[in-house]
Amino acid sequence: MKTRNIFCAGLLLRLLTRQLLNTVIMSSEGSLSSKWTRPDDFIKLQRLKQKKKQLAARVSSNNNKRPELDENDECKLLEAKIAQKRKNPFAKFADGAKKQKHDEPHVSSISDVQTSLTNNLTCFTSKKHSPPATLVLQKFDAQAFAKLLHQAKVTQADEETDAALAARQKHTSHLPIDWCLKTRVRIFCPTELPATQLKTSQLASGLTSFVRCFDTYHTESTLDISDATRFNQCTYYWQHPHLPWLTLYPRSAKENNGITIGERERKALAEEWDYSFRGLFQLLRARQCPYFYLCANSFTVLFRAAGSGGRAETHALVTPSTRGMRSALRQEGIEYSMPLKQQDAAYGVASNSSFTEESEGNIIDGPTSVTVAYGQAEDELISDQDDDDDAWLESLGVDERELRRIQTTHARRLQAAEMSEDFSDNSLLLIEGVECQGFFSYLLNAKSTITSVGRLAGVPPTLLAPVAFPKATMQNLLPRSKKVRLDGVDYYSIDIKGLLLPTFLPSVAMLLCETRQAFSATLASSINTLAFTKATQKLLEITPAESKAAEQEAGVSGQVFGEQNLSECGLLPAVVGAICRTGQHAVGLLERFCYQQGEGYAWS
Repeated sequence: MKTRNIFCAGLLLRLLTRQLLNTVIMSSEGSLSSKWTRPDDFIKLQRLKQKKKQLAARVSSNNNKRPELDENDECKLLEAKIAQKRKNPFAKFADGAKKQKHDEPHVSSISDVQTSLTNNLTCFTSKKHSPPATLVLQKFDAQAFAKLLHQAKVTQADEETDAALAARQKHTSHLPIDWCLKTRVRIFCPTELPATQLKTSQLASGLTSFVRCFDTYHTESTLDISDATRFNQCTYYWQHPHLPWLTLYPRSAKENNGITIGERERKALAEEWDYSFRGLFQLLRARQCPYFYLCANSFTVLFRAAGSGGRAETHALVTPSTRGMRSALRQEGIEYSMPLKQQDAAYGVASNSSFTEESEGNIIDGPTSVTVAYGQAEDELISDQDDDDDAWLESLGVDERELRRIQTTHARRLQAAEMSEDFSDNSLLLIEGVECQGFFSYLLNAKSTITSVGRLAGVPPTLLAPVAFPKATMQNLLPRSKKVRLDGVDYYSIDIKGLLLPTFLPSVAMLLCETRQAFSATLASSINTLAFTKATQKLLEITPAESKAAEQEAGVSGQVFGEQNLSECGLLPAVVGAICRTGQHAVGLLERFCYQQGEGYAWS
């Protein structure tokens, strides 16, 4: 019994001890857990600290910016309340803008360039305070339209003054004919120009009227007579040969490099071109074709029918020429003249001298429009002079060896003088009358007509005409229309790139004169053909010795004669009149021109 009591007392003591230990352990764990912070609580504390810091910084900044207030001044109190207002974090302020880096010194120069570009392009932007400009026949128009076409290429040093530009302008009631080939034209008008996107009826009527040589506006027909149709009729021309993968004008294009043609193809092209050239020349002689161009690699020929260009006979203009070509023509017995040749002191002969077989070497003085003619008579005259000089030197006792040296030096000097103007506008040749037939035969048989080396080797020269001829292919120009803004005024524009024959401008000008009150155009010319217009201008000059009445009578009769001869050539009567016009300002080099109804044309 006693033993049992002792066992119970020990068990109770053990339980009490274990409970006491558990109590002590729980109290220690509670104290340890109170010292550690959970992640969520830690994040909340950090956010709270950040907010406190931001609030403190905001309060301090407001205190710094807060002005000293007078409690009695209500205005200052109101400004203080506005200053204390919370800032918009999405607003841009000058203080908060990004600072520019100090290691970029070119920023100021870029801003200067932008300012200058803005000033240079003011013609394309509208000015709010300036009144809108009008298209008038003044010097402003020509200069503005020139800037639109050549603004990227024009520099400040090349710009002309308004006074010089006005002095260069000429005012006429008609548009002069320009015989050089054009490569680009841009037409401007304050009113809408003819549409370039054609309907089916317009395209068909334009093709039909061009091929059949119809004047749809002045003759009765069922064809479409809208402005778009008539403008489309002006964009066609005829060409031979036509090889789509080659650029046949200008023949010096870079796309023609590295192209070879086989012997079989060369022979076929030569036969086709021979037939085409013969047929076209016969059309010219019969006055069924007013003119055509022959464009070879090294020269260009303009054939014109009798009556055109103020000449009474069929004639041809060749530019540029070389000493070799001129020697070949003399060997063939073909006489020619050089209207643009300058005075040559080496020969002691002026450019207003003329040598023909009938004159047998007699020098005939004349005006500046008379030219130097080279032929057998000139060779005989030079040889006779050389023989006389040799005989005179021998009479003085000059040694034969020294005489040969003098002759060689003199021959070289003459050769250098003759070659000085090769490949220039002054080397242009005029061949007319019966000699034109001989020159036609020369071109058919000469090996230099179809080159065998270089670009387009084996490809015959390009034939271009305004009317159809054998083996010809009809080509068309692709106009692009757009709108430009100049000084707050919208102008309609048509831009055409490609080959433009001389009859294109008179046809388009006649159309726009009938339907528009004002328009303007800028042109780009082919440099190799500028001599055609220069020579025609010089040939049309009248000598001062002739009376004014005789001058007017000759001009009117020549123009009427030409128009009557070319009445069946297939061109519009107004265009034929422009080709045959004689007198002052009948021909001119056109770079730009303006038209105003009631005032006429201003061109330069």
